[in-house]
Amino acid sequence: MSAPVISATMGAMNPLIGKLAALMGDEYKKLTGVRRQASFLKDELSTMKALLEKLELMDELDPLAKNWRDHVREMSYDMENCIDDFMRDIGGADAKMGFIKKTAKCLKTLRKRHRIADRMEELKALALQANERRMRYKIDDCTNSTNHVVPIDTRMLAIYKHTAGLVGIDGPKKELVSWLTDTREKLKVVAIVGFGGLGKTTLAKQVYDTIGGQFSCKIFLSVSQRPDM
Repeated sequence: MSAPVISATMGAMNPLIGKLAALMGDEYKKLTGVRRQASFLKDELSTMKALLEKLELMDELDPLAKNWRDHVREMSYDMENCIDDFMRDIGGADAKMGFIKKTAKCLKTLRKRHRIADRMEELKALALQANERRMRYKIDDCTNSTNHVVPIDTRMLAIYKHTAGLVGIDGPKKELVSWLTDTREKLKVVAIVGFGGLGKTTLAKQVYDTIGGQFSCKIFLSVSQRPDM
């Protein structure tokens, strides 16, 4: 099984939730207090993760939502470090260990358990604070489609423009068609370069419609400025 991925937006949320689930397993069944706190944290963080996934799909974020997302992301790293320390510190006693050493180890482990229990309480408080900020700043409203205006990509509008309504495009189109139908070169790349609003996408679509049928394989693909690779 592959390890959960840490992403720029989600932080360590995915691996953190996985480790909290592990704390709820049979290996830690004697640590009832810690398991209870782990269960609470897992539920709280899962709801935050669902909201982070929605925020990740948005091109522009409200400053408050961005601040909350960044705070939760950093919190996930701190929480994961804490859980890693805990899982490393709590281990089974060596069966070959002598009675005195085993007793000393148990006492040391007990102190560690108290310390981690206190730390889990602190993590719980952090999670509650993050959720309180979420409610106070109405972060969920930022993902409400009825309140969020989605900008229209002007290139998509250019694709559907009718030829009759285009002015000054015939010359550049003929030049591009000439280059692309020149069979002396088997492979070529033709770039249309210019600042926004010049009509680059419109020109490319007109050339595509004009000579696309001459090729056995063709595709017209519009890629956004922030593509999901």
